[in-house]
Amino acid sequence: MTKKINHIGMAVKSLDASVPFYRDVMGMVFEGAEEVAEQKVKVAFLAVGESRIELLEPTAPDSPVARFLEKNGEGIHHVAYEVEDVETTLAQFKAKGIRLIDEVPRSGAHGTRIAFLHPKATGGVLTELCQTPKR
Repeated sequence: MTKKINHIGMAVKSLDASVPFYRDVMGMVFEGAEEVAEQKVKVAFLAVGESRIELLEPTAPDSPVARFLEKNGEGIHHVAYEVEDVETTLAQFKAKGIRLIDEVPRSGAHGTRIAFLHPKATGGVLTELCQTPKR
């Protein structure tokens, strides 16, 4: 089902304030930033080995990341697992009685297709399923 950890999402108040730590202090490779309007966030990806850190800055006060920051402050927001086919994987989880946030995949950063599992079904961890585009 899952192939590997694709990334760990970190909620931050500001990409401009956060990227330098991961890039300049931690020595991660900055892969770029983009806005994901559907999610109401700006994201920046930084590579570390085979995985990445995704920094998430809200672009609207009603975004899920803004609500997360208000409740929890900056920190780990989610863990994303790469899957071969997000629709098939969602159906498998649903058949096993796992509570889903997304019944159907949606668009994510860098052309990915994503879906989230509810933290109450995953030991309190917001879990993202991530299908990367075929190259």
